[in-house]
Amino acid sequence: MSEHNISVQYIMLNALLNNKLVKRLEGALNYHGVSYTEFMILHHLHSSPTNTMRRMDLANAVGITASGVTRLLAPMEKNHLVEKEANPRDARVSLVKLSDTGQRVYQESAVAFEHCASSLTSPLTENQLEKLIELSQRLM
Repeated sequence: MSEHNISVQYIMLNALLNNKLVKRLEGALNYHGVSYTEFMILHHLHSSPTNTMRRMDLANAVGITASGVTRLLAPMEKNHLVEKEANPRDARVSLVKLSDTGQRVYQESAVAFEHCASSLTSPLTENQLEKLIELSQRLM
């Protein structure tokens, strides 16, 4: 592997940056009793028009496997953050719904997430952040 391969440098730097960002966000979210991944699940459910998503869609949105999301949702159900919901059209489809408790925890933890995100990105201007988002979206 060449030291000067810019693609390798970018991927390695991006992976390191991701790890550092998640670690800092985890610290802010732990105060509210949720992990970064649990917050992302709450966020996607909150953003859904019905506060409900299929498990598979939720797994894809968060970037984990279907079995991973199932393992993560079990304690979230136990803590009353999410609820199982039957799909009226197809009994084979497993739906997840944001509970009232989950809604409250999401709203409280979203404030901490937003504050932490603003702090982490403060060295960049809004235009630089917009360009970074645009470039990152091209790779997805």
